[in-house]
Amino acid sequence: MPNLPSAYLPPLLFRNGHISTVYYGLFRKIADFEQERERLELLDGDFMDLDWSYTGKNTEKVVILLHGLEGHGQRPYITGSARHFNASGFDCCAVNFRGCSGEPNRLYRSYHSGATEDLDAVVQHILNTRKYGEIYIKGFSLGGNMVLKYAGEGREIPGALKGIAAISAPVDLYSSLRALMSWENTPYAIRFRKHLVAKLKAKQPMFPELLSDSEIEKIKTLKDFDDIYTSRAHGFADALDYYSQCSSNQFLHNIRVRTLIINARNDSFLGPECYPFRESEANPSVYLEAPEYGGHVGFYDAQNIAYTEKRALKFFEEI
Repeated sequence: MPNLPSAYLPPLLFRNGHISTVYYGLFRKIADFEQERERLELLDGDFMDLDWSYTGKNTEKVVILLHGLEGHGQRPYITGSARHFNASGFDCCAVNFRGCSGEPNRLYRSYHSGATEDLDAVVQHILNTRKYGEIYIKGFSLGGNMVLKYAGEGREIPGALKGIAAISAPVDLYSSLRALMSWENTPYAIRFRKHLVAKLKAKQPMFPELLSDSEIEKIKTLKDFDDIYTSRAHGFADALDYYSQCSSNQFLHNIRVRTLIINARNDSFLGPECYPFRESEANPSVYLEAPEYGGHVGFYDAQNIAYTEKRALKFFEEI
C-alpha cells in the first residue's frame, strides 16, 4: 500500500522530538480512569495481569493494548488510549507483560520484543471467555514490534482480528538499539538500564544459580542486558541473535490483517531501518505513516488526546 501522507502538525514546542517524548512519558496525566484487573494463568505456570476498561454499553469490539519496554497497563499512553477507545464504543484490555504488573513473575524468563506466544495467549483467552466479534490490537514501541511479528510470522490468525496499529515500532531491533546507544539518548538508556537491572536483582533470590552478582555487574549497556539476560533466558544465542529473530520487518510482507504503523521521523529511538517504506508499499494490508514530528510515543495533540489515539480510532472505525 502506498505510504500515507500525514496531517499531524503539533504546536511549535512539541515539534522537538525529545520534548514530545519526555512530556508524554513523564508528565502527561490521565485522571479518574478505572480499570478492572484479571489474572491470566499461562500454560507454563507463569501469569500475566490484564487491566480491563469498558465503554459502558454493550459492544462486540475490544482493543488489546500492548505497552513498551518497562511499561505497564497504567502508563498514560495506555490509559489515554483506553479512555479514548472506551468513549467511542470499544472495550479495552491493557496487557501487563510478565513481571510488569508490580509483582515479579514466577519464572526466570520474562518478556521481550518477540514474545508473540504471550500475545497469542491473550487473544485466545479473550476468544474463549468473552463474546467479542471484533478484536483490534494496538501496540506501542516494543509492543508494536511484537504485534507486527505476531501478525506476520505464519500462525493462523483468528478471523475476529480485524485491525492492528503499531506506534513508534522498532521494526529493526538492532537499528533501534544503535539509536538508543547514541549520545543524545544517553538519559533514556540509563533510565531503561536502571529499571531492567533492578528487576534482575529482584529476581536473583529466586534463581541464584542462574544469576550471579558478577554477571549483573557486567551490565553496562542495554546490549549487555540482552546478552546476559534476555538472550539466555529466552533461548537465543546472544543479543544479536535475539534482534535478528525478533525484528518484525522481516514478517511485514506476510501480514494479511489491515495494519497501520505510525513512526515519527524525529523519533530518536528509531534508526533508519525502522521505517519500512519498501515493505509497506509491497503489501496492500500494511499502511505506514511517518509524520515529521511526534518523538517516541509522544504525538502531543489538543484536549489531552494524542494524535495517535485519534488516528488509531479512525483507522479501526474505517475497518
